[in-house]
Amino acid sequence: MSNSTKRTVLVTGATGGLGTAMCKKLYKEGFKVVGNYHTKEKADKWIEQMKSEGFDIKLFYGDVSDFDSAGEMIKKIEAEVGTIDTLVNNAGITRDGRLINMKKDDWYAVINTNLNSVFNCTKHVIQGMIDRNFGRIINISSVNGQRGQFGQTNYSAAKAGMHGFTKSLSIEVAKYGVTVNTISPGYIGTDMVMAVPEKVLNQIVAQIPIGRLGGTHEVAHLVSFLASEETSFITGANYSINGGQHVY
Repeated sequence: MSNSTKRTVLVTGATGGLGTAMCKKLYKEGFKVVGNYHTKEKADKWIEQMKSEGFDIKLFYGDVSDFDSAGEMIKKIEAEVGTIDTLVNNAGITRDGRLINMKKDDWYAVINTNLNSVFNCTKHVIQGMIDRNFGRIINISSVNGQRGQFGQTNYSAAKAGMHGFTKSLSIEVAKYGVTVNTISPGYIGTDMVMAVPEKVLNQIVAQIPIGRLGGTHEVAHLVSFLASEETSFITGANYSINGGQHVY
């Protein structure tokens, strides 16, 4: 990817399982990769681990659920590293529970971290992308934003909202060489998923026609594909990557 060496990619939620795989893949593809973190202790360990594996990836603090904090982080990145050409909105949390039992804080925490963060970060980079006639916005949604899931009204609403954002923004910025796309992973073998009791995990895998969990590297491959120069005619799309668990 000849031009990718000039391109700076920001991955939010970089220290999680998916974020880590994305950072590594993009780095290997020649992009200049920066990550966002929220917890310092985790970030320090992550940087140490990445360095030991030969990855030189800078992390920047930012609370992506807060508009001003996201803006300050992006300003700092652009001053120290360079203009952000690709933004991967990957930060996300869960606070599961049936709506009847759901606390107000659990609703707002998920909406703020998973959906409002997409606005908070994108708003601060989109003008620069328009001015430079190049940009890639990649929103990491979920199969449960496509089909719904028991106990996840907050999560499913946020993840479905991400794709609504993708569709509308893609139309607004298409003529400026900026693409906006969504990726909707199914069950991927992250630490979070692997921590599920074995019996439950077996039930999940039984519902996946391919017969296994997805690999974080497989989602990362799709991210690097959408970040490339050659995907300039793909915009407003939602890529399912779920092993056939939800097809429509």
